[in-house]
Amino acid sequence: MRKVLAFLLVLAVGAGFCAVLAKIPFGTDKVGVANHYMKMGVEETGAGNIVTSVVVTYRGFDTLGEVTILFIVAIGIGAVLFAEKKPAREEKEEASLIVRTGSKVLFLPIILLGVYVFVHGHLTPGGGFQGGAVIASGFLLLYLAWPRRRASRRTFSAVESLAGVAFVAIGLLGVICGVGFLGNFLPLGTRFTLLSAGVIPIIYIAIGLKVGAELAGVVANLMERE
Repeated sequence: MRKVLAFLLVLAVGAGFCAVLAKIPFGTDKVGVANHYMKMGVEETGAGNIVTSVVVTYRGFDTLGEVTILFIVAIGIGAVLFAEKKPAREEKEEASLIVRTGSKVLFLPIILLGVYVFVHGHLTPGGGFQGGAVIASGFLLLYLAWPRRRASRRTFSAVESLAGVAFVAIGLLGVICGVGFLGNFLPLGTRFTLLSAGVIPIIYIAIGLKVGAELAGVVANLMERE
């Protein structure tokens, strides 16, 4: 029965793809969507980075799906590695003095770089996912240098939860304001400046914090299990 349901699901998804591609063949742009993004993206969203304007506003539902997938992955890894009884803590040898000293010096600059990447995502290449990954790499460096120490799981969970709620709340505010889910309901400001693009920088801050907390939590889970 399970195999039959899986086959029917694959068949339904395949039929949906075929129906879409029959209307607009892959690789073509009969309705001029790409040209509209290129010509009107900056004017309509205020974001100097066209990729950002597409990912966060025009294609906002896809971004919501990507964030949801990452959340499910983090839960899945936590479930797989979960143990009711904590295994006996093994004595792990600390890294060399060079690695430990380097981690102390580089941790804060790495975190600042991650914040810079997602705060400036509407102006330069980068964004929430990239900045969050950079932040998680900073925690990975700490774990490698100090294998017997761990950041607070509750802190990661709290940051991830608050950022996720903020992301969804911003999307719903767009619906309430009549511009659609994740629509831009704030003034666009002056183009190509930090305080521009309306709600897009706020969305990227929420995504960056959420992704950074989730990936750092995944790294912590993996480091605690052989």
